[in-house]
Amino acid sequence: MPSDLQVLWSADEAARADTHLLVALHGRGADETAFRGLDKLLPAGTTVASVRAPIGEGGGWAWFANRGIGRPVAESIADTARQLFAWLDEVAGGFASVSLFGFSGGTAMAGGLLLAEPQRFAAAVLLAGTLPWDAGLPETARRLADVPVFYGRGALDGVIPLDLIERTLVWLRTESGALLTEREYADLAHTISRQELSDAHDFLAEVRDGLS
Repeated sequence: MPSDLQVLWSADEAARADTHLLVALHGRGADETAFRGLDKLLPAGTTVASVRAPIGEGGGWAWFANRGIGRPVAESIADTARQLFAWLDEVAGGFASVSLFGFSGGTAMAGGLLLAEPQRFAAAVLLAGTLPWDAGLPETARRLADVPVFYGRGALDGVIPLDLIERTLVWLRTESGALLTEREYADLAHTISRQELSDAHDFLAEVRDGLS
């Protein structure tokens, strides 16, 4: 392994060939067990690799040092991105595609990977979070041209600052070039609902149909 990253796989190595890899990145303060069983709620043929963030923080783990909620320190998110890309270089061969799945702080990390090297990924599911603005990552127009992106959030989410959510939505809608699917859930706070996962299932199934 190129790093000390801890990964919880949904399938044994012998069963992963030609499946679709989904790299799942948990929220701040959680760990790789946060997405245990996620594969059962996604299209058949999905292998979930739930990665533990590398920075210990209290009883959990974080992807990067913060300048404030949703505002990564540039050097910190870049260091974690290097670790994740090195890990992907080692493990991604043999999969039919590689996509990202992030929640909260994991959404900022997934967004950072997507902005850094969009060509690596077939799609991204970004939930309850923001893109990592002003953290040294490319924000140019059409950076995510033709990349399918699902962005979901709860209308009652009071954790992620609204200015960051609005900046993310405006950029995804108007400048990114992404193929955006956007959902807001009226009664949802800072969490993931079954309906949201059902919508993510349908989104990933449609992406997969487009790859065949």
